[in-house]
Amino acid sequence: MSRSYMFHPAVHSPKTPPLAVTGEGAAALLRTRLPHWRPGLAAPAHSEVFASGDQASGAGLALALARDALKAAGRSGPAQEDRRQLLWVQDRAAVRLTGRPYRHGLPPELRHRLIHVEARTPEDALFALEEGLRCRDLAFVLGEIAGNPRALDFTASRRLSLAAEKHGVPLWLVRLEAQPELSSARMRWKVAAAPSAPTRWNTTAPGHPAWHAELFRARSYPPGEWSLSDDGNSLAAARPHSSPERAAAPDHVDLVRAVCGRSLAAL
Repeated sequence: MSRSYMFHPAVHSPKTPPLAVTGEGAAALLRTRLPHWRPGLAAPAHSEVFASGDQASGAGLALALARDALKAAGRSGPAQEDRRQLLWVQDRAAVRLTGRPYRHGLPPELRHRLIHVEARTPEDALFALEEGLRCRDLAFVLGEIAGNPRALDFTASRRLSLAAEKHGVPLWLVRLEAQPELSSARMRWKVAAAPSAPTRWNTTAPGHPAWHAELFRARSYPPGEWSLSDDGNSLAAARPHSSPERAAAPDHVDLVRAVCGRSLAAL
Protein backbone atom coordinates (compact mmCIF):
# COMPACT_ATOMS: atom_id res chain seq x y z
CA MET A 1 0.00 0.00 0.00
CA SER A 2 1.47 3.30 -1.08
CA ARG A 3 1.86 6.29 1.20
CA SER A 4 -0.42 8.37 -1.06
CA TYR A 5 -3.21 5.85 -0.66
CA MET A 6 -2.76 5.56 3.08
CA PHE A 7 -3.25 9.30 3.54
CA HIS A 8 -5.87 9.89 0.87
CA PRO A 9 -8.50 12.30 2.29
CA ALA A 10 -11.38 10.09 1.10
CA VAL A 11 -10.28 7.19 3.32
CA HIS A 12 -11.61 7.44 6.90
CA SER A 13 -10.44 5.51 9.92
CA PRO A 14 -13.03 3.11 11.35
CA LYS A 15 -12.39 4.75 14.71
CA THR A 16 -13.55 8.16 13.53
CA PRO A 17 -16.53 9.13 15.73
CA PRO A 18 -19.82 9.99 14.01
CA LEU A 19 -20.85 13.61 13.74
CA ALA A 20 -22.81 14.85 16.77
CA VAL A 21 -25.98 16.85 16.46
CA THR A 22 -25.64 19.98 18.58
CA GLY A 23 -27.04 23.47 19.01
CA GLU A 24 -30.05 24.46 16.94
CA GLY A 25 -30.02 21.14 15.13
CA ALA A 26 -30.45 19.28 18.40
CA ALA A 27 -33.35 21.51 19.41
CA ALA A 28 -35.13 21.01 16.09
CA LEU A 29 -34.53 17.26 16.15
CA LEU A 30 -35.91 16.90 19.65
CA ARG A 31 -39.02 18.95 18.88
CA THR A 32 -39.86 16.94 15.77
CA ARG A 33 -39.22 13.50 17.24
CA LEU A 34 -40.85 13.84 20.69
CA PRO A 35 -44.49 14.66 21.51
CA HIS A 36 -45.16 17.69 23.67
CA TRP A 37 -46.34 17.27 27.24
CA ARG A 38 -50.00 17.95 28.01
CA PRO A 39 -52.39 17.20 30.88
CA GLY A 40 -53.99 13.78 30.88
CA LEU A 41 -50.83 11.76 30.32
CA ALA A 42 -49.48 9.01 32.52
CA ALA A 43 -47.15 10.13 35.30
CA PRO A 44 -43.45 9.26 35.26
CA ALA A 45 -42.12 7.32 38.21
CA HIS A 46 -40.13 10.23 39.64
CA SER A 47 -40.70 13.96 39.10
CA GLU A 48 -39.13 17.04 40.68
CA VAL A 49 -40.72 20.46 41.10
CA PHE A 50 -38.47 23.43 41.93
CA ALA A 51 -40.20 26.35 43.61
CA SER A 52 -39.64 29.33 45.85
CA GLY A 53 -40.03 28.86 49.57
CA ASP A 54 -42.19 31.95 50.10
CA GLN A 55 -45.23 30.50 48.31
CA ALA A 56 -47.04 27.18 48.08
CA SER A 57 -46.76 26.93 44.30
CA GLY A 58 -44.49 23.88 44.40
CA ALA A 59 -46.73 21.65 46.48
CA GLY A 60 -49.82 23.03 44.74
CA LEU A 61 -48.60 22.11 41.28
CA ALA A 62 -47.21 18.76 42.40
CA LEU A 63 -50.62 17.90 43.87
CA ALA A 64 -52.40 19.04 40.70
CA LEU A 65 -50.08 16.99 38.48
CA ALA A 66 -50.50 13.95 40.72
CA ARG A 67 -54.31 14.22 40.61
CA ASP A 68 -54.19 14.62 36.83
CA ALA A 69 -52.08 11.49 36.52
CA LEU A 70 -54.43 9.55 38.80
CA LYS A 71 -57.39 10.51 36.61
CA ALA A 72 -55.48 9.46 33.49
CA ALA A 73 -54.70 6.08 35.08
CA GLY A 74 -58.35 5.69 36.10
CA ARG A 75 -59.55 6.26 32.55
CA SER A 76 -57.29 3.50 31.25
CA GLY A 77 -58.01 1.08 34.13
CA PRO A 78 -61.11 -0.53 35.65
CA ALA A 79 -63.91 1.84 36.58
CA GLN A 80 -63.72 1.75 40.39
CA GLU A 81 -63.08 4.33 43.07
CA ASP A 82 -59.47 4.78 44.12
CA ARG A 83 -59.38 4.57 47.92
CA ARG A 84 -55.61 4.40 48.32
CA GLN A 85 -53.86 6.77 50.70
CA LEU A 86 -51.35 9.46 49.74
CA LEU A 87 -48.15 10.06 51.68
CA TRP A 88 -46.91 13.64 52.17
CA VAL A 89 -43.41 13.95 53.67
CA GLN A 90 -41.75 17.22 54.73
CA ASP A 91 -38.45 17.90 56.41
CA ARG A 92 -38.37 20.47 59.19
CA ALA A 93 -36.86 23.18 56.99
CA ALA A 94 -39.69 22.76 54.45
CA VAL A 95 -42.29 23.08 57.22
CA ARG A 96 -40.72 26.36 58.33
CA LEU A 97 -40.89 27.70 54.77
CA THR A 98 -44.35 26.64 53.60
CA GLY A 99 -46.14 25.22 56.64
CA ARG A 100 -47.97 21.92 57.01
CA PRO A 101 -50.71 20.79 54.61
CA TYR A 102 -54.18 21.97 55.64
CA ARG A 103 -56.51 19.00 55.35
CA HIS A 104 -59.67 21.02 54.66
CA GLY A 105 -57.88 22.90 51.89
CA LEU A 106 -57.14 19.70 49.98
CA PRO A 107 -59.37 18.43 47.16
CA PRO A 108 -62.41 16.69 48.68
CA GLU A 109 -61.46 13.25 47.36
CA LEU A 110 -58.05 13.43 49.09
CA ARG A 111 -58.91 14.94 52.49
CA HIS A 112 -59.60 11.62 54.21
CA ARG A 113 -56.69 9.85 52.51
CA LEU A 114 -53.76 12.01 53.68
CA ILE A 115 -50.85 10.55 55.66
CA HIS A 116 -48.53 13.35 56.75
CA VAL A 117 -44.96 12.81 57.98
CA GLU A 118 -42.82 15.62 59.40
CA ALA A 119 -39.19 14.53 59.41
CA ARG A 120 -36.54 16.18 61.55
CA THR A 121 -33.74 15.98 58.95
CA PRO A 122 -33.43 15.50 55.17
CA GLU A 123 -32.02 12.03 55.85
CA ASP A 124 -35.16 11.09 57.77
CA ALA A 125 -37.34 12.54 55.02
CA LEU A 126 -35.54 10.53 52.34
CA PHE A 127 -35.95 7.37 54.42
CA ALA A 128 -39.68 8.01 54.78
CA LEU A 129 -40.05 8.72 51.07
CA GLU A 130 -38.28 5.52 50.04
CA GLU A 131 -40.28 3.42 52.49
CA GLY A 132 -43.49 4.98 51.17
CA LEU A 133 -42.56 4.18 47.59
CA ARG A 134 -42.24 0.52 48.56
CA CYS A 135 -45.90 0.44 49.64
CA ARG A 136 -48.19 -0.38 46.71
CA ASP A 137 -51.24 0.61 48.77
CA LEU A 138 -50.32 4.30 48.28
CA ALA A 139 -51.71 6.22 45.33
CA PHE A 140 -48.63 8.48 45.19
CA VAL A 141 -45.97 10.04 47.39
CA LEU A 142 -45.37 13.78 47.66
CA GLY A 143 -42.24 15.12 49.35
CA GLU A 144 -40.94 18.57 50.25
CA ILE A 145 -37.25 19.11 50.98
CA ALA A 146 -35.64 22.53 51.39
CA GLY A 147 -32.31 23.55 49.88
CA ASN A 148 -29.63 21.21 48.57
CA PRO A 149 -28.82 18.90 51.48
CA ARG A 150 -25.80 16.67 51.09
CA ALA A 151 -27.97 13.61 51.70
CA LEU A 152 -29.95 14.27 48.52
CA ASP A 153 -27.19 13.40 46.07
CA PHE A 154 -27.47 11.44 42.82
CA THR A 155 -27.26 8.11 44.66
CA ALA A 156 -30.22 9.02 46.88
CA SER A 157 -32.14 10.30 43.86
CA ARG A 158 -31.44 7.06 42.01
CA ARG A 159 -32.67 5.00 44.96
CA LEU A 160 -35.96 6.91 44.91
CA SER A 161 -36.35 6.41 41.15
CA LEU A 162 -35.69 2.68 41.38
CA ALA A 163 -38.13 2.23 44.25
CA ALA A 164 -40.85 4.18 42.43
CA GLU A 165 -40.34 2.21 39.21
CA LYS A 166 -40.19 -1.18 40.92
CA HIS A 167 -43.33 -0.77 43.03
CA GLY A 168 -45.37 1.44 40.70
CA VAL A 169 -45.87 4.32 43.14
CA PRO A 170 -45.12 7.72 41.55
CA LEU A 171 -43.10 10.31 43.45
CA TRP A 172 -43.47 14.09 43.24
CA LEU A 173 -40.54 15.69 45.05
CA VAL A 174 -40.83 19.44 45.68
CA ARG A 175 -37.45 21.19 45.99
CA LEU A 176 -37.78 24.46 47.88
CA GLU A 177 -35.13 27.15 47.42
CA ALA A 178 -32.91 24.57 45.71
CA GLN A 179 -30.58 24.55 42.73
CA PRO A 180 -31.10 21.84 40.07
CA GLU A 181 -28.26 19.42 40.63
CA LEU A 182 -27.59 16.00 39.14
CA SER A 183 -30.73 13.88 39.52
CA SER A 184 -32.37 10.77 38.13
CA ALA A 185 -35.85 12.35 38.09
CA ARG A 186 -37.66 11.61 34.83
CA MET A 187 -39.32 15.05 34.68
CA ARG A 188 -38.06 18.27 36.25
CA TRP A 189 -40.17 21.42 36.56
CA LYS A 190 -39.63 25.01 37.62
CA VAL A 191 -42.80 26.65 38.87
CA ALA A 192 -43.99 30.04 40.11
CA ALA A 193 -47.41 31.28 41.13
CA ALA A 194 -49.38 33.10 38.41
CA PRO A 195 -52.41 35.43 38.52
CA SER A 196 -55.71 33.57 38.47
CA ALA A 197 -58.23 34.20 35.72
CA PRO A 198 -61.17 36.36 36.91
CA THR A 199 -64.20 34.40 38.02
CA ARG A 200 -67.38 34.55 35.97
CA TRP A 201 -69.76 36.09 38.49
CA ASN A 202 -67.45 38.08 40.78
CA THR A 203 -64.24 39.46 39.33
CA THR A 204 -62.95 40.43 42.79
CA ALA A 205 -63.32 36.93 44.26
CA PRO A 206 -60.34 34.54 44.46
CA GLY A 207 -59.90 32.53 41.29
CA HIS A 208 -58.67 29.03 40.61
CA PRO A 209 -55.02 28.16 41.36
CA ALA A 210 -52.70 29.05 38.50
CA TRP A 211 -49.00 28.54 37.84
CA HIS A 212 -46.32 29.40 35.34
CA ALA A 213 -44.50 26.11 34.80
CA GLU A 214 -41.35 25.31 32.85
CA LEU A 215 -40.50 21.72 31.99
CA PHE A 216 -36.72 22.02 31.66
CA ARG A 217 -35.72 18.34 31.68
CA ALA A 218 -37.64 15.24 30.62
CA ARG A 219 -36.95 11.92 29.00
CA SER A 220 -40.09 11.65 26.91
CA TYR A 221 -40.95 15.27 26.07
CA PRO A 222 -39.07 18.33 24.80
CA PRO A 223 -38.71 21.28 27.18
CA GLY A 224 -41.45 23.89 27.19
CA GLU A 225 -43.41 26.42 29.22
CA TRP A 226 -47.09 26.48 30.09
CA SER A 227 -49.64 28.49 32.00
CA LEU A 228 -51.44 25.90 34.12
CA SER A 229 -54.66 26.20 36.11
CA ASP A 230 -56.77 23.79 38.13
CA ASP A 231 -60.52 24.37 38.49
CA GLY A 232 -60.92 21.51 40.93
CA ASN A 233 -62.02 19.05 38.26
CA SER A 234 -59.24 19.11 35.69
CA LEU A 235 -55.85 20.59 34.93
CA ALA A 236 -55.76 23.01 31.99
CA ALA A 237 -52.65 24.08 30.09
CA ALA A 238 -52.03 26.96 27.71
CA ARG A 239 -48.92 28.32 26.09
CA PRO A 240 -47.75 31.63 27.63
CA HIS A 241 -47.79 34.71 25.44
CA SER A 242 -44.55 35.07 23.53
CA SER A 243 -42.35 38.09 24.08
CA PRO A 244 -39.07 39.33 22.56
CA GLU A 245 -37.28 38.63 25.83
CA ARG A 246 -38.61 35.08 25.94
CA ALA A 247 -37.77 34.50 22.31
CA ALA A 248 -34.18 35.50 22.94
CA ALA A 249 -33.86 33.22 25.97
CA PRO A 250 -31.75 30.05 25.75
CA ASP A 251 -33.63 27.02 24.47
CA HIS A 252 -32.48 24.49 27.12
CA VAL A 253 -32.83 21.74 24.50
CA ASP A 254 -29.46 20.13 25.02
CA LEU A 255 -30.47 16.60 25.91
CA VAL A 256 -28.59 15.15 22.92
CA ARG A 257 -25.24 16.69 23.71
CA ALA A 258 -22.38 14.62 25.09
CA VAL A 259 -23.13 13.67 28.69
CA CYS A 260 -20.07 11.60 29.57
CA GLY A 261 -22.04 8.44 30.26
CA ARG A 262 -24.67 10.08 32.47
CA SER A 263 -28.39 9.52 32.09
CA LEU A 264 -30.08 12.14 29.92
CA ALA A 265 -32.75 12.66 32.56
CA ALA A 266 -30.07 13.19 35.20
CA LEU A 267 -28.95 16.53 33.79
